[in-house]
Amino acid sequence: MQKLLELYKQWAGAEPARVEKLPVAGSNRDYYRLAATDGSTVVGVVGTSRDENHAFIYLTNHFAKRRLPVPAVLAVSDDELRYLQTDLGSVSLFDAIAGGRAAGGRYTVKEKELLIRTIRELPNFQVRGARDLDFSNCYPQPEFDEDSVLFDLNYFKYCFLKAADLDFHELKLEANFRLFAKDLTSEPCDSFLYRDFQARNVMLDDAGNPYFIDYQGGRKGPYYYDLASFLWQASAKYSHKLRRELVAEYYQSLKNYVEVPSVRHFVNRLSLFVLFRTLQVLGAYGFRGYFERKKHFIDSIPPAIQNLRELLELDCFPYPYMVDMLRRLTELPQFARIEQPALSRADGYRTAGSNVYEAHPQDGPATFSKYDGKGPLVVRVFSFSFRNGIPEDESGNGGGYVFDCRGTHNPGRYEPYKKLTGLDEPVIRFLEDDGEILAFLDSVYELADAHVDRYMQRGFTDLMFSFGCTGGQHRSVYSAQHLAEHIHGKFGIEVRICHREQDICLTLK
Repeated sequence: MQKLLELYKQWAGAEPARVEKLPVAGSNRDYYRLAATDGSTVVGVVGTSRDENHAFIYLTNHFAKRRLPVPAVLAVSDDELRYLQTDLGSVSLFDAIAGGRAAGGRYTVKEKELLIRTIRELPNFQVRGARDLDFSNCYPQPEFDEDSVLFDLNYFKYCFLKAADLDFHELKLEANFRLFAKDLTSEPCDSFLYRDFQARNVMLDDAGNPYFIDYQGGRKGPYYYDLASFLWQASAKYSHKLRRELVAEYYQSLKNYVEVPSVRHFVNRLSLFVLFRTLQVLGAYGFRGYFERKKHFIDSIPPAIQNLRELLELDCFPYPYMVDMLRRLTELPQFARIEQPALSRADGYRTAGSNVYEAHPQDGPATFSKYDGKGPLVVRVFSFSFRNGIPEDESGNGGGYVFDCRGTHNPGRYEPYKKLTGLDEPVIRFLEDDGEILAFLDSVYELADAHVDRYMQRGFTDLMFSFGCTGGQHRSVYSAQHLAEHIHGKFGIEVRICHREQDICLTLK
């Protein structure tokens, strides 16, 4: 620690005003947040492996040259056991989507948007990050190959299968393992394989943009691996529908960087890596859980077995003995079948086109409203209770929209939500999981997008939207808040929100 402080002093010209030790998961490195007197912070890292640290430092500098979203290395000790990097804050993607995991895989629209942003950025990191990269700097090996696959498969065999007390024919299983390893490495691929691509290793800035960390175990390898690792992480509890959507997002993004295989080929190859990653994870859970007796890993085994069970239902793997053995594994009494969460019906948002009416020359010049060209548009969005009347338009325009939310499912009927509002996560999850409010808002967004776009073109200064429901507490608050954020995010204009019955007013600028 003292040597880290000396490195900071050499770099900053003064000792840190404050030092905070940061929590770590499975890393053998120690992390510290070092603050200067002006409040600015950096992260200091103390490692035990020079080679591992060297890999991170080399990769980070390489990725930074490629303008990829990674921290910057600021200073490095001579022995490379300590270094300073920019502080990306304390909010990881794992933290930001914690509510979805806690709700059994019922992710909100905002959480899904963060996942989509991350998965779209991954091909950029894998493909552009691999260009001109000297893979000899990677740790502990430069490339994904048959030997590394067989190592992980045998890790699964000895740390999980044998611990689960399942009888199997070792030579037959080994033969299938070798065939499996050959198939996994049969397709040439020059991308950067992150290897530990998971939500904990993605940091988010204030705008929700992803930054990647902890890639020091990366190497040259197939891009399917990271996609499988991320989307089939057992504890994430992604629904089948959400996984399909994210795979499609990844596939479309990948097209921007390389010539992609057909969808059929891509999905078949991905399935192989999902199976491999599942066995790899079970091996780790077996060692950490059965041998080291760590409860978190023991608790993670049933959902991982459920992933395996669902994979085997595809019936598409050409390894008959291994598949039969894995089916018997999933039927063991200690791995009782677990129920999957209900699938959300949320389909995301559509936006209208931007076709604008243009007059025919024979119609002559148009006359314009006195409100044309007056200045930037400000949108005002209200939620209210019909019992207390519709909000008045104080702008003097006398226009805008009033939407009735009472045709959608009301969480206020149920005791757990009676004291909450449409701004609270349990209510948001209820409404989005039910799905009626999302279908309702699809139509609202389409109408609002066209109207806002036209008002901006004409230089109008005011537009008002109001959402009413029975009590002005749940559905109207949710709808008003989400329309406001949608308009602000899409058009970048000022939006003023007023939840009248809740006495809450906000401005998005």
